[in-house]
Amino acid sequence: MTLADARPDSGSPRPPRSSGSSGSPWARPYGAVTAGAFGLSFLFAFEALAVATVMPAVARELDGLALYPVAFAAPLAAAVVALVVAGPLADRHGPSPVLHGGLVVFAAGVVLAGVAWSMPVFLLGRLVHGAGGGVIGVALYVVVAEAYPAALRPRVFAVLTAAWVLPAVVGPGIAAVVADTVGWRWMFLAVPVLAVGALALVRQADLSRPRREDSPGPEPRRVLLALGAALGVVAVSVGGQRGVVGWPLLVAAGLALSVVTGARLLPRGAWTGGRGLPAVLGTRAVVGVTFHLAEVYLPLLLTLGRGLSLAAAGAVLTTGAVTWCLGAVLASRWRRLADEEQRVRLGAGLVALGAGGAVLAGASAVPLAVPVVGWAVAGLGIGMAYSTLSVLALASAADGEAGATSSALQLNDHLVISAVLALGGVAFAGFADGAPVLGATLLVAAAAAVGLLAQVPARRLRDPGAGG
Repeated sequence: MTLADARPDSGSPRPPRSSGSSGSPWARPYGAVTAGAFGLSFLFAFEALAVATVMPAVARELDGLALYPVAFAAPLAAAVVALVVAGPLADRHGPSPVLHGGLVVFAAGVVLAGVAWSMPVFLLGRLVHGAGGGVIGVALYVVVAEAYPAALRPRVFAVLTAAWVLPAVVGPGIAAVVADTVGWRWMFLAVPVLAVGALALVRQADLSRPRREDSPGPEPRRVLLALGAALGVVAVSVGGQRGVVGWPLLVAAGLALSVVTGARLLPRGAWTGGRGLPAVLGTRAVVGVTFHLAEVYLPLLLTLGRGLSLAAAGAVLTTGAVTWCLGAVLASRWRRLADEEQRVRLGAGLVALGAGGAVLAGASAVPLAVPVVGWAVAGLGIGMAYSTLSVLALASAADGEAGATSSALQLNDHLVISAVLALGGVAFAGFADGAPVLGATLLVAAAAAVGLLAQVPARRLRDPGAGG
C-alpha cells in the first residue's frame, strides 16, 4: 500500500476510515508499513537502552563524569534543529526520503561516538546521532498519520511501543556484557547493522507519493530560531561545567536564548496551558521531563550508590521499558480507560509516583525492590500518557499538516527536556567530584516533584470546539 492510498483526498482505493476501528495494523493493506515502522522503533529502543546502560562506563573511561548529563542533553538539542527541517520536508516530499536521510545521519553519529577518543568527541557523535533521530521521529509520525485511519492509530502507537519490549528485555544485559568483555564502544559500532535491517524493512512498503509543490519547505527563519535554541542548550551545558570564567552568566544567557527562540518555534500559547494542542504539548513536556530526568540518573544511583553491576542496573531500566509498552497497550484497548483526559491524568500521576520510588535507588538500606517497582510504575504511566497524547496531537492536525503538527509535538519535547537536562547538569556538576550519589538523588527527587505539575495542563486537553 502507498501512503497516497490512505490519504483522505486520494482517489485511489483504500479501506473506509470507519473500518479501522476493528482492524489490525498488521493486516493488509497496512502490514508492510507497520513492519518498517516497527523496525525503526526497535532500532531506537536498542540504541537508547544500550546508551543508558553503558554511560557510567563511558564516563569513567573518557574521564567525563562531570559531562555525564551533557551526553543526554546534546542529542536532544541537535534534534531541535532536525525537527524544524524535517517536518516541512516530510509534508512536501513524503516520509520516504526523510527516513532514508535520517538513518544515514543517525548511523554516522553513532559510529563517531563509538570511536571517540575523548568525551568532547563522544558528545559530538551524540549531537550528530540526535539530529538523525529527530528526522526519523518526525517521518514516523507522518507515516502513522497518512497510512492509517484515525481509529487505528492508537493501536499503531501501541505496536511502536511494543518494539521496545525485546530490546528492553535483552538490550541492557547485552550492553553490559559487551561493555565488560570487549568494551562499550562495540555497542555503538553495532547499531549501524541494525540501521541497515530497519531500512530494509521500510523498503518493503511503498512510502512514495506525489510532491506537494504547494507545501512550503523549511523556513530559514525557523531554522535560525532552532539553531538559537540548540545553541542555548549547549551554552547551558558548557557553562554548567563551571570551567569557564563567568559561567553563571553563560548559563543564564543560554537558558534565555533557548526560551526566547523556542517559544517562537511553537504554536501560539504552547507554554501557557491553553486548551487543545497547547495543553497536549504542556502535558507531554512535564511528563517527559519527569521520566527522562529520572532515567538519566537512575543508573548512576544503582551503580555508585548500591554498587550494582552495569547488567543489574540495566535490568532495572528494563522494567520501565516493558511496562511502558504495557501502558500503551492498555491505553489503546482497555475500555475503562476510554476517557482520554482521565487516561492522561492517571498516566502522569503514575510517572510522578514512580519517580518518587526511584529516588531511593541509591540508598542501600532500602530494599532494591522499592526503586524497581517504582520504575515499573513510572514506565506504565508514561506508556499510557505518551501514546494518548500522540493520538490527540495528530487528531488536531489539519489535512496535509501532519508533519507540522508532529514536528511541533516532538520539538516541544526536545526543547523542554534538553533544557531541563542541561540545567540538571549544572546542578550535578557541583556534586560530581565529591558527592555524585547525593547530586543524582536530589535531581531524581526534583523530577518527581515536577511530575505533579502535569495534572494542571492535563485538565485542558479537550479543545472547546470539540465540547471540552
